Amino acid sequence: MAQHQVRGFLTITDDCSFTVSQFDMLSGSDVHFWGSIAPDFDNLTNGFIISDYKLNETYKNASFSVKLSRNATWDRIQVLSIWDLLTESDFGHVILSNGSDLAPAPSGNDSGGEEGKSGPFRVPTMFDNCKVLSNDYRIRWSLDEDFIDIGLEAAISIQNYMAFGWANPNANSEVMIGGDVAVAGFTEEGMPFVDDFYITRYSECTIDKDGSAHGVCPDTIYEGSDPVGLVNNTKLSYGHRRDGVSFIRYRRPLVSVDTKYDLPVNYTENMTVIWALGLMRPPDTIRPYYLPQNHGGRMSVTYGHLVLNVSDQVNECLGPLDATDKEDQDLIIADANKPLVVTTGPAVHYPNPPNPSKVLYINKKEAPVLKVERGVPVKFSVQAGHDVALYITSDLIGGNATLRNKTETIYAGGSEAEGVLASPMELIWEPDRNTPDQVYYHSLFQKKMGWRVQVVDGGLSDMYNNSVLLDDQQVTFFWTLSKDSISIAARGEKKSGYIAIGFGTEMVNSYAYVGWIDDIGKGHVNSFWIDGRDASSVHPTNENLTDIRCKSENGIITFEFTRPLKPCSHNDRVECKNIIDPTTPLKVIWALGTKWSDEHLNEKNMHFETSHRPIQVLLMRGSAEAEQDLRPVLAVHGFMMFLAWGILLPGGIMAARYLKHVKGDSCSAHVKFGLAAIFLACVQPVNASMRPKKPANGEEVSSKRRLWEYLHFIVGRSAIIVGIAALFSGLKHLGDRYGDENVHGYLWALILWFAIGTMIVTYLEYQEKQRRSGRILGRSNWVLGNLEEEDSIDLLSPARASAQKDAQHSGRMEVQLEPMNR
Repeated sequence: MAQHQVRGFLTITDDCSFTVSQFDMLSGSDVHFWGSIAPDFDNLTNGFIISDYKLNETYKNASFSVKLSRNATWDRIQVLSIWDLLTESDFGHVILSNGSDLAPAPSGNDSGGEEGKSGPFRVPTMFDNCKVLSNDYRIRWSLDEDFIDIGLEAAISIQNYMAFGWANPNANSEVMIGGDVAVAGFTEEGMPFVDDFYITRYSECTIDKDGSAHGVCPDTIYEGSDPVGLVNNTKLSYGHRRDGVSFIRYRRPLVSVDTKYDLPVNYTENMTVIWALGLMRPPDTIRPYYLPQNHGGRMSVTYGHLVLNVSDQVNECLGPLDATDKEDQDLIIADANKPLVVTTGPAVHYPNPPNPSKVLYINKKEAPVLKVERGVPVKFSVQAGHDVALYITSDLIGGNATLRNKTETIYAGGSEAEGVLASPMELIWEPDRNTPDQVYYHSLFQKKMGWRVQVVDGGLSDMYNNSVLLDDQQVTFFWTLSKDSISIAARGEKKSGYIAIGFGTEMVNSYAYVGWIDDIGKGHVNSFWIDGRDASSVHPTNENLTDIRCKSENGIITFEFTRPLKPCSHNDRVECKNIIDPTTPLKVIWALGTKWSDEHLNEKNMHFETSHRPIQVLLMRGSAEAEQDLRPVLAVHGFMMFLAWGILLPGGIMAARYLKHVKGDSCSAHVKFGLAAIFLACVQPVNASMRPKKPANGEEVSSKRRLWEYLHFIVGRSAIIVGIAALFSGLKHLGDRYGDENVHGYLWALILWFAIGTMIVTYLEYQEKQRRSGRILGRSNWVLGNLEEEDSIDLLSPARASAQKDAQHSGRMEVQLEPMNR
């Protein structure tokens, strides 16, 4: 099986015919029996039709005979495949060895086949028996002496688990308590796994403070460890994910050495078996193992039990499972402000086999579905190598269709769209209203390296005026401001069960908006107030949200809503305090999780990934900047201010007032300099409080603002000069009065101190000028940050005003216009 759920037995009858039995297949476009001399990509794609028999329908446990064409002989057919001509797709194949001996089809990155009872060779998807558990779930099995091989097969999301096992024969009504089950599924990397579980409660596995475990837990959790493999007695044999259907094959002993958590299976008796389907929680730092969540749903749909005798011959599975969503490829939504990085990598889960060993990756994802919006430019940064030229084409296969005598329309790219990491090539494509709903990205030099492009009308980038990537670039935040309201959207950049954004510095004491999809596929958006770190601290609020939308595309959730800037006027309601002021930065955090509910929240609803710090979103400016942790700086600043103004300045004043009898004079130069320094220091905060408003970008500086700048500059520098004079005059006065012989040493130490300070200030001023110069020159390339000049910049720099004007003019002159048909 390569795709389309192909299963069956093939038997060569004579030199010119063969039979196919127990055959399952989902329908294709133009499907034929196909021959080639080897199973590799080049030979398969260069094969030939071996029979006039067409397979253009869905087959359900069918049997039929096939005659070879006159020009087809077994010595020319080393690989017999079921092939779709339109998509150049291999649905499934067998390898013929020595002309007549069957060999198992190679399984690529999956485990190989094994020898069985029903024929010379068996592949992992074939079993002796099959029973239907629900419309979307089947169990297959074969007995082999002291072992049973089990195949679990379900049309479910890749994030869901499949569970099957035996009930405790001593159980009464609660058949699952004491049950011995295997839980199978796929990791976040797409790799199959199966684990041995034991059920003690109808709850998710939890571990108490004393280390005891209860709930639906892996056997190894009850024991603490399993160094010699005596507890986990399920062995993974094979696993794949095809056409939206999960398939896991594993082996377990009929009688296990683990008598504590495994139940013996008497294959000649009727025994009660239990099964379930549901969402699976991925590992985290607290619980480093996969955990099945509550199956929910109705009995016989997502869970159930039945009596089964595994020695009976059963074949209830007539036809293949047909999943609604057949594609598991990652989805990337193009953003006009973020380039798509195109590289190459190994083919692991390419959606249209056969394929070359190296395929295209976009943003480090293998052959994802790319979603673009008409009217929004898409920027590619091509770094795939000089032997890969990216182009957007109407042809599903790519690789220059004209060489295959087929016509294609090329929408962007071509032979020049190639580059490497050190020298990437930038390709810009803007889909227009004439672009079809579906096109493809491929390499011009090699077939089947890329995949589909969905072209849609409008989208978040068109509907919202501003967008920023939040911390860690896992969530994109969109917004549009109106007079009295704000429209907001959030989109996760990875698959999740729900997405949440919060207004605040951290989760505690924040207002949160959560978007999720319920069990029947309906999207929800709710608002909450969070005042703690557990589920009971998440309180729903009644904000006036309108234009609510929430959807999930391949597990990536997007939600939207509109809310007033001021939610309400009742101060007694907590949501009324959630006021958005567009003139001040809005601190935004995010979280992703597995599952959410609009009631009865518990620890299962907690997030598995969060932002590490808030992002300050500047709503009116349409940008954002990371919040810096200024607490150490503020602590040092506070201590120095306390030392200067809380101790030294009051101490100097008290000494001058109450120690006159010690000094004996009050009209010395030192006293005058000291009083002048104190006066000038006190003038500065008064001057700061009278500061005129700073002009907006591009406006002329007012005369009042310029007068204030000069006064601020003169008073500040004068205070420094007078303070230094007070220090030196004080030392001189000390020497004149007491003849202290160490005064000269103090003077030289003070001179050295000020010399060092002068050099440091000179260096810092030079660095500041360099930084400002670089910022002015590079302002047109700015993405995240603060463009507003601070008052700490030298206000009287002679080049300040002209630099601003030059920056504006240079920003306009840096724009280069190029023809669209280049």
